Parts: sequence; C-alpha cells; structure tokens
Amino acid sequence: MSLVRAERLDPPRLYSTFVSFTFEPARTRVVFGRGTAASVRDETQRLGGTRVLLIARHGGDKVAAELGDLLAARFTGAAMHTPVEVTERALALLHEHGADCVVSVGGGSSTGLSKALSVRAGVPQIILPTTYAGSEVTPVLGETASGLKQTRRDAAIQPDTVIYDVDLTLDLPLDVTVTSALNALAHAVTARGNENPLIDAIATKAIDGILHSLGGNPSTVDARTELLHSAWLAGTCLASVPMGLHHKLAHVLGGSFGLPHAATHTALLSHTAPADLATRIHETATRFGAATSLRELGMMESDLSRAAEIADHPDALRVLTNAWRDASTD
Repeated sequence: MSLVRAERLDPPRLYSTFVSFTFEPARTRVVFGRGTAASVRDETQRLGGTRVLLIARHGGDKVAAELGDLLAARFTGAAMHTPVEVTERALALLHEHGADCVVSVGGGSSTGLSKALSVRAGVPQIILPTTYAGSEVTPVLGETASGLKQTRRDAAIQPDTVIYDVDLTLDLPLDVTVTSALNALAHAVTARGNENPLIDAIATKAIDGILHSLGGNPSTVDARTELLHSAWLAGTCLASVPMGLHHKLAHVLGGSFGLPHAATHTALLSHTAPADLATRIHETATRFGAATSLRELGMMESDLSRAAEIADHPDALRVLTNAWRDASTD
C-alpha cells in the first residue's frame, strides 16, 4: 500500500468587513506577442486614423514602413520628463501636417510625449513600447515646466491601443533592461496589498515575473517576453491605485534635478519597498551594476533638503538621505 503525502495548504486570506474599493477597467486595447508591430496599420485604421504623427527615434523605421502612406510626419525629439516646450514643438508639427493619430515607438519619454499630444489635440494614440516602463497603460501624465514636474491623472490621457512586440525589445542594452524593469517593479510594489483583490493579484504576479526574469539572463527571448508581460501587468495595476512617496520622489528628482527616470526608480526602490522585497531588489540591482544610491546618479547631498521640500511629505528627507547614502531604511 502506498502512502500519499498530504500537501499543507495555507489558510485562505480573511478579508475584513471594512474592505472597500472602486474598480474601473482600463479602456486600452492590448496586442501582445512577437512580430505584432506589423499590426500597427490595421490598429490605426481601426481607430479611424488616416494621417499619423510618428514619435520615434530608435526602432521607428520598421513601424514607419508598416504605416506606409498613413505616415504624415515623424518627430524624433522626445525627451525625459516630458518638457512642455518639446510638447509644443511636436504639437505644432502635428497641426502642420493635419495628423489625426499619434503612434509612439520607444520608452517612457516617447510615451509621455504621445500622451501629452493626444490629450491636447484630442486624437487617438497607439503606443509600441521598447522598454519595460509600464506607463503606456496608465492614465497618468507627468510634465515638466520651469524645473517642476507636475503629474495629473485623467481618463483622456489613457492610450487607446498598446502594441507589445517582444521583437522590439531584443536589442535593448542590458543596463537599460535592468533599470527599466526595476522601474516597472516600482509600479507593482506600489500596488501590492491593495484592498482590491484583483489589483493585489496582478501586482504580485508582476513582481514575481520581474524578479524571476532578472534572476537569470534577462536578455533571452523568454526573459524579455516575461519582462514585457510583467511590465504590462505592473502598469495595469498602477493605473488603479494612487501614487505614493516613491513615485513622488522619482518625479521630483527627475523634473527638478534632471536625474534619469528609470535609474532613479532603481536607486530609490530598495529604500521605499517593503522589507520582504527591499533586500532582493538591492541585490538584483547590485548584481547588474545598477546604481543603488542617488549619489551615484550625481545628486548633491546639499540638494536633498530642497528635494524633500518640493515632495512635501513627512518621510521624504529620511528616505532621500538613506537613498543618497545607500543606507538601510530600517
């Protein structure tokens, strides 16, 4: 007679009777896979687009070819933190060529500009991400003017379609791969533990996927597929939760002090994440040689007080100081 060992099952999570949440699913259409960039023309026409302003530097030639005669103009000047003066130049180009749709290929800078143009001109937008930012599926836009980055949330900012093509990420440099993935991880960490059980589950899945991919060689096709999938999940759950101290600090450091967006998330994250994740995040960043302190990114210690003042949060200076020194937050 054989004996079957019974597996120990954890008891189900008990929810308080005080749990309360509101959930509104995003309107973004998602196309995911390999070679999906070839669908950009069909997706543009589905939205009624006939003249496209393409926002792209690297990786834009393939998409331009797929658009064919739908391509009206191309803008290559997207910049980090979405400066309003850059948006104004791109908006003038959009009007000059009578564009009725925006297509963006690139990372967070291209996505931010696409959102800014779409909400100003009232035209649909299609995003093809080439990094793992996750912001392409959020109704959030951060814009920089006069040295200050202001963030707003509006359903009108939400992209209409996101085309995730794993092939567009295959040549992403390793350093950008890691900091971009940790940027997405920051979104998921913010959302984990949300009272909405769906958002909590999505965030947990995104965290597991990103850390699993970064636990080995993140440059393989399988790893890049998991990273892109996880970044989508991370952005999806961020769209449903308010941004906390981590994102507030990242926007202040980028908009007012010029620090690179994804690398700043990486340097901050092990000092803002819960204890069960902080060490793993720090070890992951260190293994790939990513900066784990604001000092490494060029932040001056004398600017910490000013950054905390702009962030206007009681814990801002403590977290910034720990992140500058790369000291434990315990």
